[in-house]
Amino acid sequence: MKKDLTKILERSLEALGIREYPPIEIEIPREEAFGDASTPLAMGLSRLLKKAPRKIAEDIVNAIADKHMFSKIDIAGPGFINFTFTDECLQSSLRNLLLSERSFLREDIGKGRRILVEFVSANPTGPLHIGHAKGAAVGNSLCNLLEEMGFSVEREYYINDAGRQIKMLGLSLYAKYQQLLGRDFEFPEDGYRGQYIDEEASALYESIGEKYRDVPFDICEKEISDWAYKRMLTLIKKDLEYFAVKDFNNWISEKQLYEKGEVSAAIDDLRNRGYIYGKNNAVWFRSTDFGDDKDRVVIKSDGEHTYFASDIAYHKDKLDRGFDVIIDIWGADHHGYVPRIESVMKAFGYDSSRFRVILVQMVNLLKHGEPFQMSKRAGNFVTLSEVVDLVGADNTKFIFLTRKSDSHLDFDIDVVTATSAENPVYYVQYAYARINSILKNAEEKSIDISAAGALKLSLLTNREELTLIKKLLTYQMVLESAARSYEPHRITFYLQELAKMFHSYYHKHRVITEDVDTAKARLALCQATRIVLKDALGILGVTSPEKM
Repeated sequence: MKKDLTKILERSLEALGIREYPPIEIEIPREEAFGDASTPLAMGLSRLLKKAPRKIAEDIVNAIADKHMFSKIDIAGPGFINFTFTDECLQSSLRNLLLSERSFLREDIGKGRRILVEFVSANPTGPLHIGHAKGAAVGNSLCNLLEEMGFSVEREYYINDAGRQIKMLGLSLYAKYQQLLGRDFEFPEDGYRGQYIDEEASALYESIGEKYRDVPFDICEKEISDWAYKRMLTLIKKDLEYFAVKDFNNWISEKQLYEKGEVSAAIDDLRNRGYIYGKNNAVWFRSTDFGDDKDRVVIKSDGEHTYFASDIAYHKDKLDRGFDVIIDIWGADHHGYVPRIESVMKAFGYDSSRFRVILVQMVNLLKHGEPFQMSKRAGNFVTLSEVVDLVGADNTKFIFLTRKSDSHLDFDIDVVTATSAENPVYYVQYAYARINSILKNAEEKSIDISAAGALKLSLLTNREELTLIKKLLTYQMVLESAARSYEPHRITFYLQELAKMFHSYYHKHRVITEDVDTAKARLALCQATRIVLKDALGILGVTSPEKM
């Protein structure tokens, strides 16, 4: 319908002799009184044509030759053109949805363009916590969405397996290991704590026995640290699998960037371009040349590389691999890091608009409206697996996607575990399960709606039915806007609105009526709603339960 309306407007402009015009935008009005679709086209043409927007809008409407799709065309405000579709047009589109399903619901906006999405990328020093879980939910759903909209997507996890944090993990494990051997070994003040460190120390003891009883840490550091981080990486992968996050295409090792010489090569490249200089025995990058607030150190005075040094090489490598867009999903505390990575892009001659960052705010875990602390297995944070154990992967993912990623989120366990309309996950999934029950009941009564082309959808004429049809037909536009803005939470909003509409319709109108044709038409509307619910939940990475 959007495509047809766009073509109608293009023909109208052509009839008026207007050959140059801005892209035609079709919007869904917030209020039903303003019609089913609206365009600000006339206002966009005002400056170009040097005419009042309302006069342009009148000319466009008068030039529309084919008005059969519309029951009404209005001009509102400064020059919006509002369109109300006929019932027949809505019913015909509903039939197309039933006949084509997936192909009807998709618009190939990606055209195969390559997008790399890096997300989670937690340091392999412990289990994933609830903050990582939110990033995982956002990244997983975004990748699903972009793939469905025609982009070629790769999922990537960057492993910070070089530097001080891995050494500290090894030292923490070594300290606990020595204590298991009965030695009075002081635990490092800034070491990693929690039950998982005790468990890993016991596993290390079972693996090597007393091999390192009298061996200083600097002698066995590499073996113990490597053993520890590989175990943590395995644990992270299990957590992600438990959370039903699709496997990553690439696991990129920071340590291997150094071993392959990519970090030194990237710095040398910048030096040859004139963006590297020395000061106070350190090596600096001229990031202020590209809008950063200060220059950044890449190699400290003691010869140790900063985290920024490997990030330079890593992001250069991403773009060198030929992706059209690279997306990083970071914790909100990394917001200050964005300008320096953008400066790296510009220094290497890349268009920084190809680099996008999605910031994810932390989550407040509540119970009875109060802050809730779970077990201390991971020290001072709540693990992903603990939350999934308590409320399930579906509930966790859906709730994380009920807000924009950079918004604070209160995750109330009482709400998420409620089997009522108060719980948005339950409310949406129950709409799907309810429709399954209705369709099963119809099947038991031998009411067949498989021949969608023969159904009398013209019988769907009451206000609730037409409103529900309109909502179903906006789904593709929701997907497109969510994909273009990289905001999968828009789908979650849509699902809650759709579920509310369906439940309201179900309570007001009996679906399986004595009139068979009316029953079939209403069952078809239920089936269309079921198709959209399942599709949208799947993109979010949430299951569609057959019964509840």
